[in-house]
Parts: sequence; structure tokens; C-alpha cells
Amino acid sequence: MIAVTLDLEDVPAEHRPAAAAALEAAGVADGHLAVELVDARRIRELNREHRGRDEPTDVLSFPIDGGGGRELGPRELGDVLICPGQAADLTEAVVHGVLHLCGYDHETDAGEMLALQAEVLDRLGAQR
Repeated sequence: MIAVTLDLEDVPAEHRPAAAAALEAAGVADGHLAVELVDARRIRELNREHRGRDEPTDVLSFPIDGGGGRELGPRELGDVLICPGQAADLTEAVVHGVLHLCGYDHETDAGEMLALQAEVLDRLGAQR
């Protein structure tokens, strides 16, 4: 049996509480994810390549593992890239990106993702 753990080593230390809170709210108790801060040129390039939108954006998420493969090792959740110059709030961008990695999609759901995001941000605000 593999131990259930979160690996947030590749998340900048100041953003780990937001990433952990989003994962907890989504019911994800194990896996690895990475958060990287990038400039406007890079996020625009990735947004064009992966979403067909030739403009910079605040956050992009790239899910890797939908939950399978646990017998081979820890779950690989994916990567969140954030452009600080485009994000109004970095904590919100981290939570938003991590929820996307967990399968939430505000463009197709009935408001569940943004409601959960607001809950997480409220809890994080209460902890500060």
C-alpha cells in the first residue's frame, strides 16, 4: 500500500497554503503539483498554443493524471502557471489554477468552481 501524501515541494513556499487549501476543498489528499510564475510573453505563448487565444492571461493549468497509476507511485496532478502581471491576486490565481487541476471548470459548470474558490479564499483570509 502506498502512503497518501501531498507533494508541494515544487510550489513556491508562499503559495503552498493556498495550494493545500484548494486541494483539501476538492477532496484531493495525495499527489504532486507544481506552480510556476511566468512572464506575460510566456503565458501568452502557452495560451495561444493550448487554448487558441493569442493574449496573455492570469493562470493556466495543465492536468497530467486523472487519478490512475497510483500503484506505480504518487499521483501527478499537473502544473499551474501564473503570470503575476496579469493576476489581480496571486493567492486567488493559485486556488483557481489548482481547482482546475482537480477537474473543476467554471466555463462549463453551474457556478460550483467559483463558489468553492470563494470558500477557500474566505478560509485562507480567516487564517491570516
